Amino acid sequence: MKYEQLKKLKSGSDVRGIASDIFKPITLTNDAVYAIARAFCAWLAKKYGKKPAAVAVGHDVRISTDRILSEVLNALTDEGVDAVNCGLCSTPSMFMLLKGSFGCAASIMITASHLPSDRNGLKFFTPDGGLGGGDIDDILRMAADVVRGPSGAQGKVENRSFMPEYTSSLVEKVREACGENMPLAGMKIIVDAGNGAGGFFCDMVLKPLGADTTGSIYLEPDGTFPNHVPNPEDKTAIDCLKDAVLRTGADLGIIFDTDVDRAGAVDADGREINRNDLIALASVMALEGRSGTIVTDSVTSDGLTAFINKIGGKHLRFKRGYRNVIDEAVRRNRLGEYCPLAIETSGHAAFADNYFLDDGAYLVTRILICLARQRKKGKRLGDLIADLSHPAEEAEIRLSFNSLTDDFRADGDRIIEELKAKAADMGYAVAPDNYEGVKVSFGPGEGDGWFLVRVSVHDPVMPINFESNVTGGNRLIAKKLYALLKDYPFIDAQPLKNFYENN
Repeated sequence: MKYEQLKKLKSGSDVRGIASDIFKPITLTNDAVYAIARAFCAWLAKKYGKKPAAVAVGHDVRISTDRILSEVLNALTDEGVDAVNCGLCSTPSMFMLLKGSFGCAASIMITASHLPSDRNGLKFFTPDGGLGGGDIDDILRMAADVVRGPSGAQGKVENRSFMPEYTSSLVEKVREACGENMPLAGMKIIVDAGNGAGGFFCDMVLKPLGADTTGSIYLEPDGTFPNHVPNPEDKTAIDCLKDAVLRTGADLGIIFDTDVDRAGAVDADGREINRNDLIALASVMALEGRSGTIVTDSVTSDGLTAFINKIGGKHLRFKRGYRNVIDEAVRRNRLGEYCPLAIETSGHAAFADNYFLDDGAYLVTRILICLARQRKKGKRLGDLIADLSHPAEEAEIRLSFNSLTDDFRADGDRIIEELKAKAADMGYAVAPDNYEGVKVSFGPGEGDGWFLVRVSVHDPVMPINFESNVTGGNRLIAKKLYALLKDYPFIDAQPLKNFYENN
């Protein structure tokens, strides 16, 4: 296949495409999957100086899994590499198996995370962690030269799951932290897996710890996602979990995305623990009374910053994208700055004590420890973040670039720089420590909040986030921003006008 075709499948640090022709023609074809998986072996040989003896392969629940799995296994064995088929599993487990004695040099996870049911993709791991965007570029270039067929001695396929070992480690972590074998006894904790891969958490983690999981929903794997999208950010999904928690009287509800690298929760009162609330709770767990830097994406709230400061930490708002957040925390740790947590508002949470792996099951395991400890004190989980203040309003609008631009990135960057100058000239407060786009704040009577304008890395859109401490504040801020953006011919600012006129 040509590199020009293959590079369209790149999605940040993953490969993703249309894998089932339910709605649109397939782009993640058999030939593409085969070439990319085989090129991964060549990339490993180049990086480590020798061909890997064995590579592990796992998958989530998607309807295209069988087809893609077959091509990946064929590619590995044709390359002369043994393939260990781990079956249905979580994405984080495919990294964790490389840190023990499982016997594989690298791993491939077949998943497209929370994307619609017709999508699928490939995610790659070495013992050093997930691959970066540049690594994916290199693999796709190598894939363009792949020829189908055995190159010599054929590798063999072995079926072996890592999930029992992986989940046992989570169970033991809770037991050790709580000092008892069944620390969740007497508590009802339910899971909404959204028919993704996360149903294992009930039988393999919660029940061994003594929890009553009666009332859990959508645990059965089903790649058509018949009930709701497995996504902790999805309103329908969260509402389903809230209803289940309140209906069953659960002490906690847990929700995972399709491949369990993200998670969210709902407490006994039906309060959603997501986005800023989840980051605040994770910060409490990560800092544990010690000073350190919590690295988040750029759209987190001012209230979160105040909360992290209050518990002795420092809040660094970095760029959107979970890999950006994780990489920055890793970089700062290497330079000697203590950064115990990198977390994005989407629910990707990576702790330093867990290899900075974004693992939804590990995040929930830490939450379970907090829940058990709070119960012993006669307190509730929500008490840990009771001091977190919330904005009166939050919103996101996405403006599209049109055909009048030949380079939306360049034109978007120009808008950002001009917005900084215009806002400063008008006396608005332009944030000096912003790592992407431009963030401008407004005082009482002027909206009492801020906007953040940035340019998407991959798509010709300009996302705009708003936050205000007063009802109606976002409308005032949006109107000011519209006046600054309306005359650019290559963006459609109408959604911004609709927002402040109709909200």
